[in-house]
Amino acid sequence: MTQRHYIAPNRVDTTMNKAIAWLARHGVSLMGTAELSVRGRTSGEWRSVPVNPLPYEGGPYLVSARGESHWVRNMRAAGGGRLKVGRKVRQFTAIELTDEEKPVVLRTYLERWGWEVGRFFGEVNAKSSDAELLSAAHRHPVFRITITR
Repeated sequence: MTQRHYIAPNRVDTTMNKAIAWLARHGVSLMGTAELSVRGRTSGEWRSVPVNPLPYEGGPYLVSARGESHWVRNMRAAGGGRLKVGRKVRQFTAIELTDEEKPVVLRTYLERWGWEVGRFFGEVNAKSSDAELLSAAHRHPVFRITITR
């Protein structure tokens, strides 16, 4: 089995994530941030984390900058979840993109949020070639989501 790529949050990241999630729950979205909730793959309980849904052609998309996180593994098992900003809750289904489909989405994501998440992408950034983005694609799961209600 190949080792999964995952960059765990440090204390500062955890504190910031809690604050950003709290703001989203209470209706304040910083640059499009929302609270993602997905049912746990073993517990069945809702698990939440702040995310940056990317509005893009055929999207929106959810990109895991940190790699094979718990929300990614839960999303694969659940096939969807919900996004919340304040009282607005949007249920969705999700389909994971293949590595070959990811470069254009990763580039767009890095153009918008590279200042925030660029450190998780190593040498790859919004100006990287398609080949460079493709070589990093396996480390960053991407889901196209379809809002159902």
